[in-house]
Amino acid sequence: MTDLFPIVHEDDDLLVINKPAGLVCHPTKGDERSSLAGRVRLYLGAEAPVRLVNRLDRETSGLVVVARTLEAARELGRRWEGREVRKRYRAIVHGWPEVDAGVIRAPLGRDEGSVVAIKDCVRADGASAQTAFTVGRRFARREGRFADLRVEPLTGRKHQIRIHLQHFGHPIVGDKLYGPDDRLYLDFVEGRLTEAGRRQLILPWQALHAGELEFTWRGTPVRFEVPPERWFIEFTGDVIGTLTPEIRSSGNP
Repeated sequence: MTDLFPIVHEDDDLLVINKPAGLVCHPTKGDERSSLAGRVRLYLGAEAPVRLVNRLDRETSGLVVVARTLEAARELGRRWEGREVRKRYRAIVHGWPEVDAGVIRAPLGRDEGSVVAIKDCVRADGASAQTAFTVGRRFARREGRFADLRVEPLTGRKHQIRIHLQHFGHPIVGDKLYGPDDRLYLDFVEGRLTEAGRRQLILPWQALHAGELEFTWRGTPVRFEVPPERWFIEFTGDVIGTLTPEIRSSGNP
């Protein structure tokens, strides 16, 4: 047991962590507990190298794999780069998608019109990107209509799921950068997010959870799965209406 992070699996090669929402992966100017890498170093020991095989955005919760040896890091890196890893997410989005399953195909590149330097967008000259989705459930709350999606990125572009769902017309609830107004992101990082801004976002973090990883390791198929955090689950549960999809599909919504 450790109070640094929830451990999903640990052996001589791998440390699989359930990263909480709000924790950055890379070190910051704060103390060692302010980043996942810093916490991993505290857990493994000051002299141990930190080898994060995959990374998640600050506000995305879910599975992060740490390689405990250089050999494991190289082998896992090849699997990630070779797209041999299946990654499945859950996302709560605004609105009710008209189709129940499909693949969003839209190239991604830098958003030159945004005041936020790290923001990307759909653009014709961007890198090819594809995201598959299935609607788990549509539901309504006092704040409006929402859908709980199962999402699988088929490519690995920066912010891909978030941009594609926004482009699809159903941005992720709580997303400060690809939600209702990207100035909310600047307000947040500069510590001046107002109560009105928080109400606009609805949730404290973006409702995106990296819940499943599946790949072959040492000749054996392995699968790791963790549920979303309580705030995510409670938002999908405290509803005033619900609709289960009948699985209508679209190849390119």
